[in-house]
Amino acid sequence: MLSRRVVITGYGAVSPYGLGVRALWNGLVSNRSAVTALSGPLEETGLRSRLCAVVPELPSGEIPRQFRRTMSRMSQYAYLAAREALGMSGLPEDVLRGERTGIVLGSTIGSVDGLEEFFRPYITTGRMDAVKSTLFFKVMNHSASSNLALALGMTGPLIAPSAACATGCQALGIGAMLVASGQADAVLCGGADEYHPLTTATFDIMNAASTAYNDSPARSPRPFDSARDGVVCSEGGGVIVLEALECARRRNVPVLAELKGYGTNVDPGHIAHPSRESIASCLRLALKNAGIAPEDVSYINAHATGTPQGDRAEGLAIEDVFGAGVPVSALKGYFGHAMAAAGSLETIACLEMMRQKTLLPTRNLEDPDPACGAIGHIRRMTEGVVPTVVKNNFALGGVNAVIVLRSISE
Repeated sequence: MLSRRVVITGYGAVSPYGLGVRALWNGLVSNRSAVTALSGPLEETGLRSRLCAVVPELPSGEIPRQFRRTMSRMSQYAYLAAREALGMSGLPEDVLRGERTGIVLGSTIGSVDGLEEFFRPYITTGRMDAVKSTLFFKVMNHSASSNLALALGMTGPLIAPSAACATGCQALGIGAMLVASGQADAVLCGGADEYHPLTTATFDIMNAASTAYNDSPARSPRPFDSARDGVVCSEGGGVIVLEALECARRRNVPVLAELKGYGTNVDPGHIAHPSRESIASCLRLALKNAGIAPEDVSYINAHATGTPQGDRAEGLAIEDVFGAGVPVSALKGYFGHAMAAAGSLETIACLEMMRQKTLLPTRNLEDPDPACGAIGHIRRMTEGVVPTVVKNNFALGGVNAVIVLRSISE
């Protein structure tokens, strides 16, 4: 159990629905798919999957040029999401820039756009003198977190986790540990990633990208559905402000939820195939850390990418730990898999579900696959109090991460 209570006082989002939490929530509650088909000449690339979900044009000009010049799109997403989160939390500038406020934010890798631009001159000409010096600051693995810290003038601890699809969830857990241990009073946490066709190609090569719905993009991905056929890659950024409860109360600001527990582990069995047993172990670890029994959980937000193996392992693990009584849904059917940003964006959606007292169904779930276990699929929008949420995120490499959120209580 965390020794110092950790709460959420703000959050901000950049998603394929656009800028802001309101755009994200409106897209979700309207059951609108943000998935589209890739445009451009792709016939010669060998790419079979043509689906993606991308962020629409943003007001990046609002970012001061001295900071924007070293920011890739993912860093811009993180900055714009952070400004919204800070506006909600009301964290004073002197506190934000003090040594007791940290940042834990990561990406899968550095900017793929930047990497392509960085290496193209050398690969095509053999020369390196054409590479712009600012490009390195877009491609380094901690680019999003360091650019964000620079733009906000932050001086506290900085950690840039990189665990692919588990990154955003791990960032929240690590941030909570910093606050709970007394090493920080507030932490900006989250993940950011930008879309590139090579992201889709990576999954396509592994036969894990959705290919059957190129002509009907809104029908994919299909978490837990019998007709699911793989991942649809997307992009975005989500930032959540964590604070020590006593600090939030001293500032007299609204507390949105408590981050009650966190669990993470790794399965050494296979670098690409998830393990039912390892996921179940991670779920139990998070519940134990939160001091919460499975029967006390109101809702589970599944990772559920729409892959045959991943959804099956997760569904069976949920059944092992919770049985069929807890409502379960996944959000990737709405806006795809935002990679490192998935954990933070989906957590923000969970916080909105708690605030709006509304549970969202799994989009594109028409025929639940019994191989995914006997779990409580949410098939339509449901109203009701949502006091306790379990949020799952899992990654290639066997990395599992789970957080537990709870409505604030004394």
